[in-house]
Amino acid sequence: MGLVSQPLWTLSGSRSPAAEGRLRRLAPTLSDFFFVALLVWLFAGGQAGWVGLLVDGDTGWHIRTGEYVLDHGRVPAQDLFSFSKPGAPWFAWEWLADVALALLYRLAGFKAVVLAAALVITSAAYVVFRTMLWRGANPLVALGLCLLGVGASSVHYLARPHIFTLLGMAVSVWLVARDRERPTRWVWVLIPLTALWTNLHGGFVALIATVGLAAAGTAAEALLETGQRAARWAAARRLALLAAGCAAASLANPFGYRLHAHVLAYLKSDWIRQAVQEFQSPSFREESMLQFEILLVLGLFTAAAALRRRAVVEALWVVFWAHCALGSVRHVPLFVVVAAPLAAAEVSRWWERAVAGLSRQSVPAILHSLGQDSAEGFRRLTVWAAVPLAALAFLPGLATWPVNFPKEKFPVELVERHRERLAAGRVFTSDQWADYLIFRSYPAQRVFFDGRSDFYGPDLGREYIRLSQAHYEWEQLLDRHGFDLVLSPADWPLASVLKREPRWRILADDGRGILFERVRGAAGSKADAEKSRVAGPNEIAPSSRKY
Repeated sequence: MGLVSQPLWTLSGSRSPAAEGRLRRLAPTLSDFFFVALLVWLFAGGQAGWVGLLVDGDTGWHIRTGEYVLDHGRVPAQDLFSFSKPGAPWFAWEWLADVALALLYRLAGFKAVVLAAALVITSAAYVVFRTMLWRGANPLVALGLCLLGVGASSVHYLARPHIFTLLGMAVSVWLVARDRERPTRWVWVLIPLTALWTNLHGGFVALIATVGLAAAGTAAEALLETGQRAARWAAARRLALLAAGCAAASLANPFGYRLHAHVLAYLKSDWIRQAVQEFQSPSFREESMLQFEILLVLGLFTAAAALRRRAVVEALWVVFWAHCALGSVRHVPLFVVVAAPLAAAEVSRWWERAVAGLSRQSVPAILHSLGQDSAEGFRRLTVWAAVPLAALAFLPGLATWPVNFPKEKFPVELVERHRERLAAGRVFTSDQWADYLIFRSYPAQRVFFDGRSDFYGPDLGREYIRLSQAHYEWEQLLDRHGFDLVLSPADWPLASVLKREPRWRILADDGRGILFERVRGAAGSKADAEKSRVAGPNEIAPSSRKY
């Protein structure tokens, strides 16, 4: 009876130690469960779901740009989408990511797009988590701070090219940190990675800056060092050479050095920082930014502790990326990638010192021991992690995949009903909705102003803002650009003004967006304009409109 009550794998002589070791290697690990749970939590089971990755319309023009490259075999150097700057020089600096998005869309529509984006984002978070463990963090601390970091970064979890920067930054920071501990040839992989990264997203400059900071910080450590100064100087030269190699590799793009000048001008533009929301400072009233605030405080304490240990590189990394994140919410995910592993290691050291004087039966000591005992299960990711992902992708009914951009964010049905009219006219609309129009109707559709704020520049950008806000010169601006249609969000000041303007009539109103059409030949009588408001089969009668 005693033998029957024991687990089969514990029976003496039932399997050799080597066989038991192979079985353990084939079993799912805690890392597998964490990776899958993270992906499901963020995308499959979250409130927004998979469609939350499509709330930014830029994905639309990225897909169409990628299709242009696939169809024509070249990277566009001139504008494809506007009637306000037709044929003007344009830096399609994310062309390779655009091609990837276009291929995914052609393969399986938005299902492939959002699933691939989710895998890239989850992989970046997993690399950050593994970097925490590599730095010696207690797995429980690492789990907590990783989830905080994911929450803080979620503001930028979108199916757009910048997700490649999240993953590239996570891998690069780990490689540089690992090389500082034990130099290997693997760190030189960052040079070809930079060449690839440059064609995926402009965030390659973050890698060059981070490696440059590592070189400068290592040189400072050499000045402070008393015992191994020569080794520190050698490491500083090695990192400086690596930074130079990465900078040289970034020239391998269709635009050469002109891309760098364009990216730097874009990042330094006062107008971009004032007008584009993701380049503005974070608002700490949002939940995700409260999570960032916690990591920011922990990161700054970590930087101070690193300076006490003369770990100048780590302190420089934290302070530099904290400064960038406070200036632009766009950089919050990069701060998380750099600072969260350092903070997790530092918090683990604090916790270990705190429990050293406690009883082993105390709750903090038990949790600390539990975390240490679980470390082995987090050391590797196996093929088992791919099983539920494959089930999600190929088994019907397990997930609800988006087939279009979310109708809660975009006027999907309204655009579908009036698609031909919109494509034939000159339409003024929001930059996000213009992105959707490009996706829905390119090449027939041309727009005034879309999400490519770097392309349009401050002059057209200010006109766009003045029009949307019904600035006193709104009539002159509409006439100057020859607009015959306005697709306005219902809450825009311009919508309120046009409702009272006799030269414009409402074609459709779905409560979220209003499509206005210029009255042809109207002399200006409001009564005449009212007579022209005849509701067609797809229109909403004035008495039933929602305002």
